[in-house]
This record gives sequence, structure tokens and C-alpha cells, in this order.
Amino acid sequence: MSTGRPYHHGDLRQAVLSAAVDAIAESGPAGVSLRDLARRAGVSHAAPAHHFGDKAGLLTAIAAEGYAMLADALHEAQERTRSYREVGVAYVRFAVEHRAHFAVMFQPALFDTGDAAVAAARARADRALTGGVDAILGEGADPDRHLASIGAWSLVHGFATLWLNGSLASLDERFGDDSEAAARAVVASLFPA
Repeated sequence: MSTGRPYHHGDLRQAVLSAAVDAIAESGPAGVSLRDLARRAGVSHAAPAHHFGDKAGLLTAIAAEGYAMLADALHEAQERTRSYREVGVAYVRFAVEHRAHFAVMFQPALFDTGDAAVAAARARADRALTGGVDAILGEGADPDRHLASIGAWSLVHGFATLWLNGSLASLDERFGDDSEAAARAVVASLFPA
């Protein structure tokens, strides 16, 4: 039965992405199905496949979106504070506020790591995170900058992961559920400047 009105959803691609983020937040990336996402978004079961091809295509889009948002958050923190410590806190904040994206971004078996949008967004995020290593090491220091960048990333990524999975819940009661204050204190304990 036709109502005579054309079907119009608006931004169907974004509606499916939003439904996917909600589903991943509830049950993790493994539990996502295109059919369930279509139901959640209120679209035909063929719509997600039309926009993303398959589940890997959908997760690729989520990874690209996540890396772009992470790059923006890190860049904004660097510009606003000029503090590499605060860039690390921004990384943790992103992980806590965007758990679904974070869950996908660091499981490369789930998505196409060679996708141009993923590669570009990840490169931006990498530059934003590692760009402040000179601030920690000083201009005259000459250690391997790449290893220092990996060390800084490992610190904030490890902290974020431990926070998200509840491993730090009882570590230090003074922070309660304030992930930013806890991350700031941990980073400051290693990099007091």
C-alpha cells in the first residue's frame, strides 16, 4: 500500500553509523549485524549493505570516523593548552566518551586498514599524538623520537584501556570515576614538567 509520499530518511548513512555505534556500545563490535542495524535505524535490511557493503565496510567507516574525531580532539587539546600532558588526557577522554569507536579502532582485524579514509585519519591522529614528543624530550635531546612516541602512546592507550575495562576501579580511591584527573596524575608522575 502506497501513501503517495516518497520515502525520505535524511542521512541514511549517518543513521546506520549511529545505530552501529549504539550497538557496539551495548555489546561490542562482534555482536553487530547489518540486519539489526537496519532495524535500529528504521530502514530496509538492504540499506546498510548498500552504503557499506558488509560488516567490515561498516566497521571501516566507524574506524575512519573514530580516528578523525581522535585527531580533532588531540589537535584541539594541543592548540588550547600547548601541553603534551593535556594531549594525553584528551586521548583518555576520547576513549571514555567514544567507547564504541575506540573498541573498533584498535582491532585492525575488524576493518580494512588499507582504506584511504582510515589511513588519512589515522595519520592525522598519529601526528597529533606524537607531535608533542619534543615538548617532553626538549629541543636538544637526540633519542629515537619514534620510540619516544610509541612510549607516550603506550602510556595513554594502556591507561585508557585499563580504565575502560575496570581494572583501575579500586587502584586509587581519590579519583573515583574521574578518568581525566586520574590520567593527568599518572602522566604527571612520569613527566612532571
